[in-house]
Amino acid sequence: MVHVIALWAHPRSVSTAFLRMMVERGDLTVVHEPFVLLTDHGSVALPAVGGADGDTVTLDEPGAVLSHLALLGAERPTFFKDTLEYHYQYLFDHPEAIAGFQHTFIIRHPARAIPSHHLVKPDFACHEAGYEHQFALFELAWQATGRCPVVVSAERLLADPAATVAAYCARVGLPFVPDALRWRPGERPEWRPNARWHVDASASSGFRAPRDDYPVTVDDDPRLRRYYEHHLPFYERLLSHAL
Repeated sequence: MVHVIALWAHPRSVSTAFLRMMVERGDLTVVHEPFVLLTDHGSVALPAVGGADGDTVTLDEPGAVLSHLALLGAERPTFFKDTLEYHYQYLFDHPEAIAGFQHTFIIRHPARAIPSHHLVKPDFACHEAGYEHQFALFELAWQATGRCPVVVSAERLLADPAATVAAYCARVGLPFVPDALRWRPGERPEWRPNARWHVDASASSGFRAPRDDYPVTVDDDPRLRRYYEHHLPFYERLLSHAL
């Protein structure tokens, strides 16, 4: 039986902290952003099936990545998270390849996520905010699996981590592990290829609200305001399904 849980995120959604919590559990194979790394770097190193701890296999094609994730999930429950600044067309061309996964999503209010994105990448394009890509994939996953995907609100997660994670675990068939809500700060090796995006997660020891005093916001920058107005409806549709 394949047990693969996907967490699809837009950038700056607290998703890396969520992945860090999943690592802390100790009972899952955890994979960090295989599709982002494949898109950015042309290949991605994933844990080897049946190998020793730390063994990896390098893949350079999205179909091979999905097949390998399924093999990992047949060996041991597997969790991966990815961000949707990109539209991964392969998923839409091959919905059968993701039909056996459990699909979950995490969203943060665009009035917070978009200024945070700008702080890391000031020249990002509107589509890279990711909410429109998220909603399209949400609909695809629902159609492919016949199940409404789980949606996590980052604001609710930060306000009440224990209750939100417990509800998430119940929905995806995992035991709730309260001790995993705290971890030691530090960079993970798999974060290094795109390290500038994971500075906050590396410094964290649990779920805490990110900075909210951004020098540029959707209220005072016309470009970011346009991005916000474009993506807000997609955020609101996803939020209507949140835990």
